[in-house]
Amino acid sequence: MLVGLSLGARDRPRTLASLEELAELTTSAGARVARTLLQERARRDSATLIGRGKVKELTAVCEEAGADLVVFDDDLSPAQQRNLEQAVERKTLDRTQLILDIFARRARTREGRLQVELAQLDYLLPRLAGKGILLSRLGGGIGTRGPGETKLETDRRRIRQRIQSVKREIEHVRRERTTRREARTRREAPVVALVGYTNAGKSTLFNALTHGGAVVSSQLFVTLDPLVRKVRLGSGRELLLVDTVGFIRKLPHSLVAAFRATLEEVNEADLLLHVVDASAPDVELREAAVAAVLKEIGAAERPQLLVLNKCDAAPAGRPEALAGSRADAIGVSALSGDGLPRLLQAIASRVDLAPRRLRLRLAASDRRGIASVYAQGHVFGHVTEGEFVELDVELPERAIARLQEHLR
Repeated sequence: MLVGLSLGARDRPRTLASLEELAELTTSAGARVARTLLQERARRDSATLIGRGKVKELTAVCEEAGADLVVFDDDLSPAQQRNLEQAVERKTLDRTQLILDIFARRARTREGRLQVELAQLDYLLPRLAGKGILLSRLGGGIGTRGPGETKLETDRRRIRQRIQSVKREIEHVRRERTTRREARTRREAPVVALVGYTNAGKSTLFNALTHGGAVVSSQLFVTLDPLVRKVRLGSGRELLLVDTVGFIRKLPHSLVAAFRATLEEVNEADLLLHVVDASAPDVELREAAVAAVLKEIGAAERPQLLVLNKCDAAPAGRPEALAGSRADAIGVSALSGDGLPRLLQAIASRVDLAPRRLRLRLAASDRRGIASVYAQGHVFGHVTEGEFVELDVELPERAIARLQEHLR
């Protein structure tokens, strides 16, 4: 049973779109949606969110539909959740709990599982029974532990200890990731990160550009752990493409905080490919949701290139209309491959990988420098003249900047 709250008639379209998305999330979590209930009122009810009368209707509809689980589209306070469960006599979740459940199912790497656990613990802590009561034993230190603790105090203390332990482990993983990122930087390969709304086709695009094996599914949040693969553009030019977790409206703040280590890949990228589902009816709302998360993680100012994906599935004329109102947007179909060559050209230009042919003169004894030129570009001619070597070569712009002294 799905339940949404609209704060007035003007808020109704947004709430209905959010409920459609909640239905997708529920299906992704392995449940079947029986019914949807929408409540419209001026303000949230502090006790039950939707009001006492609507709770009675909810109970009756659950009985009629045979629903054994109630999922609210808005976050519930601990008190609201307890009141609702007592009234409807069914397990009651909110949107955040549902997303956490999906994340727990999908996390594969140690880092992903740690990040999900941290978000779950942060969510659970204030929801232990007795929230808001000041307990004398919660201060920590000598005399605050032992057999005199109540079970509630013990649970809280253990959760806090586990939160600190998980944070330390995530910090260790973050340092390892930073080391790997620095190694990539030394190789001078630019990093391009895919960002966008969940199910926008990022993983399909990732596979199309890298010929990789990222898992692709129509379900939400299939990609949780970032994948990094090479993309070769010819003439020795290559970049590193990163596939990241999808964003969503009402993405819980705790999840953004927990996945900060993973999202550092976005912060450090040379270019962000903002992938948009051109066939979605609410493109603007999805773009706004992605922009909000990018701002929250401090990546809003990173260079971006808008990619309108699924153009083959969009209504006729829609991709052109979207591109016309968005500067430098590129329409593609990751599934069919349409538009990908143009996209690669645009990426190469943005990260200074556009090739240029030129002549270089290096000392014949500079074997490392000569090897670097061969590794980064395409050599058409190699002539040795005494103590020097002249190379006729095609190199990307970003490599030429470091070889100015050798230009002929």
